[in-house]
Amino acid sequence: MAGRKPTEPSAESIARANRQRLAQEEGVRAMEDVARQAVSVRKNMERLRALREAREAEHAALPQPVAPPAKKKKREARPAK
Repeated sequence: MAGRKPTEPSAESIARANRQRLAQEEGVRAMEDVARQAVSVRKNMERLRALREAREAEHAALPQPVAPPAKKKKREARPAK
């Protein structure tokens, strides 16, 4: 009966199953870490956006200085040819 599997798993199949289980658990942990970092980045972006908008609103509320009109320079006469 060459086509039948043994009833007890071999040491190699146990080790392979163990490696697969560990890899799957590590993958789950990595995905959770990526999700936590993404949430952290979005919170920081929201905080920075609020600060920028507050700074822009404060800047817009300040009276803008009026620059005096620029003086026109007199052109020098070109020598005749």
